[in-house]
Amino acid sequence: MKTQAAVSGPLESLQVWLTEGDVDFDVHEHDEAFSATSTALAEGVDVRTFAKVVGVATDDGRSALLVLDADDRLDLAKVCLALDARHVSLLSEAAFAALTPGCLPGAVPAVGSLFGLPMIVDLAVRDRAEISFNAGTHRHSVRVDRRAWERAAAVRYADLAADDPDRPAWAS
Repeated sequence: MKTQAAVSGPLESLQVWLTEGDVDFDVHEHDEAFSATSTALAEGVDVRTFAKVVGVATDDGRSALLVLDADDRLDLAKVCLALDARHVSLLSEAAFAALTPGCLPGAVPAVGSLFGLPMIVDLAVRDRAEISFNAGTHRHSVRVDRRAWERAAAVRYADLAADDPDRPAWAS
């Protein structure tokens, strides 16, 4: 696996991190896509194996990356519990971009340590043998062995996804 692409920037940093972490990976170049679901479709993988990354801020000034299946929605009340916070809000695009330099909006890789941020992953992700996630651009993603990724990324799991599929993503 461990394939390299001739691209610099966030993809290059991610490839170095994956290689140093001994995480097998494949880089996929695909048609430009701007959401996790559309990227999964462009890559030709099941949306339940494509991880999306969401940035949040707590009322006490902490920021974190949250990772969940592309077709799941975030439950902010659950995020409060996972982060031991009274209030959690989604980061604005500008605030998220400032914390994840070099990455295009909506294309942040599922590796908090690349940005010095804690990362919490929804429980459903641990049911997958492999996962894919954005690689910092809207044209590249990586497919990784989930167990190697979770070891290298020191993944912390928590229940983050909304239980009711009809509940708005922002509801708490």
